[in-house]
Amino acid sequence: MPRRIHILPDVVANQIAAGEVVERPASVVKELVENALDARATRVEVWVERGGKRRIRVADDGVGMNREDALLSLDRHATSKIGDASDLRAIRTFGFRGEALPSIAAVSRLTLETKEAGEDVGTRVRVEGGTITAVEDCPRRGGTTVEVQNLFYNAPARAKFLKSVSAEVRQISETLTALALVNPGVIFTLHSDQRVLLDAPAAGDVAGRVRQIWGPEAADTLLPVAAALDGFEVRGLVQRPDAARPGHRRAHLFVNGRPFRAPRLLQAAERGYRTTIPEGVRPWLFLYLRAPAGSVDVNVHPAKAEVRFRDWGLVERLVEDAVRRTLSHEASSATFDVQLSAPPLEIREPRPTDSPPSRRTPAEMEASAAQMALFVPGGDAGEGDPEAVEANVPAEGAPPVRLWQVLDTYILAESRDGILIVDQHSAHERVLFERLMRAFEAGGQEGQRLLFPLTIRLTPAELAVVEDLRGLLGRAGFEVEPFGGDTVIVHSVPNPHRYFEPERAFREMVAELTEGSELVRSAGNQHERIAMTFACKGAIKAGQKLSEAEMQELFDQLFATELPHHDVHGRPTVVRLSARELARRFGRGS
Repeated sequence: MPRRIHILPDVVANQIAAGEVVERPASVVKELVENALDARATRVEVWVERGGKRRIRVADDGVGMNREDALLSLDRHATSKIGDASDLRAIRTFGFRGEALPSIAAVSRLTLETKEAGEDVGTRVRVEGGTITAVEDCPRRGGTTVEVQNLFYNAPARAKFLKSVSAEVRQISETLTALALVNPGVIFTLHSDQRVLLDAPAAGDVAGRVRQIWGPEAADTLLPVAAALDGFEVRGLVQRPDAARPGHRRAHLFVNGRPFRAPRLLQAAERGYRTTIPEGVRPWLFLYLRAPAGSVDVNVHPAKAEVRFRDWGLVERLVEDAVRRTLSHEASSATFDVQLSAPPLEIREPRPTDSPPSRRTPAEMEASAAQMALFVPGGDAGEGDPEAVEANVPAEGAPPVRLWQVLDTYILAESRDGILIVDQHSAHERVLFERLMRAFEAGGQEGQRLLFPLTIRLTPAELAVVEDLRGLLGRAGFEVEPFGGDTVIVHSVPNPHRYFEPERAFREMVAELTEGSELVRSAGNQHERIAMTFACKGAIKAGQKLSEAEMQELFDQLFATELPHHDVHGRPTVVRLSARELARRFGRGS
């Protein structure tokens, strides 16, 4: 009987591997640029023609290779990044599988030019469809250049699945942008046909890189995040709630210097924004995680686009809490300032090395982890730590802040660094919401017994909602009982302030809970729904004149909350105007 099992030829095996690693031109760019970064490049230049379908060229000034290493790099599973299986537990580089170059070469016409320090001439290797066709000397500077032509020329079925030129260019740009964000000390350029799509000089920090790519208008809305938990660290930039908008947003995640996708971590970050932004608003997020060795597996996806954490719950909790804590600080409030200066997010820049990566020992590889270190260890924690941001509110024991009411709606307060303008209704919303949420945790809050109970008629839908939420309403201070037909009796109500209108507030709460407004839909659970609607309908209204004592009490209560700068609708409670901005507008110097 003839054998049914046989070994695939290398060319076929490489084409199969290419199907996993090389999905589209952006995959080629990603693999080649990552190789350049692993080779300690300080400059990476990318050229593409027709969205990379016709030509992709990536040039770097890294350590380069000699001829022997250049040929070995085209063999499958040949790598300088790991030596044995134990290295997989602490991968410090982008590439480690040794599949990228042979996989790309299997489905294209590839030319590799490279030269390492100390060599008189460089090496040029030509490969067509996975077969080396020429090896020759070439004059060149140190570093490596890889040119890929006619991608998928020998795999027409794959070529048919490529998208339009503009779509492929957009994906290449997104890929290179992510790598530029995690390597701000490296110069990046991207040329598409005759256009320059990215020209990013070396930047001192992530905020500087964001400013290069998207401009100061976007960069100046970002706030620094910093937190640590059980050996994990997260730092990064998140957008001020008042600047966040619906629709497309920038969201980038990195772990140990590696870009990755994780929708559940983005959801955790968005949970940190809960009750500070309206439903449908999507803030920009740039989050850099540092994970201890052995706590994250980056070897779970052929294109290394996904990772697996040993304890997902811990990482999600870290991200959510870090964002939440950032939004509790004064810097997260809305501002009239033209430019908001955020503390720098420091990045360790890669350092050139004289030794080629293919010759590095495991000890040297460990020492090179500084290339991937996102933040300067042992530096001033206050530089990028939101805990170090001083709030422009009085310290405990300080004399009362001078307050003025404007238009019976806004409260002006002099701060240490300018002026705070507080919306009295939004501020009281935040106070009432957090007060009731704390009361729910403690079993509920007492209501005030009415001498003359309220008799209220409801629609059938409203009656059903009241019956369903009767227990929670009681814990919020509303003691309600059916009175037959479409009527209920309210025996007791909360007493949040002396201007409170209980019947009006109860009717508006029930109507909103029944109709399912945007506010109600944004709540995480029934407790939040009740607390949000009560805070909205029970708070002091705009147009209500307040005494000096009432303003002072509201001001003090607001800044005792967890998130004093945002109401439950996602609107600002406070708008800042710094002394510097006042001086600038009045022409009083810089």
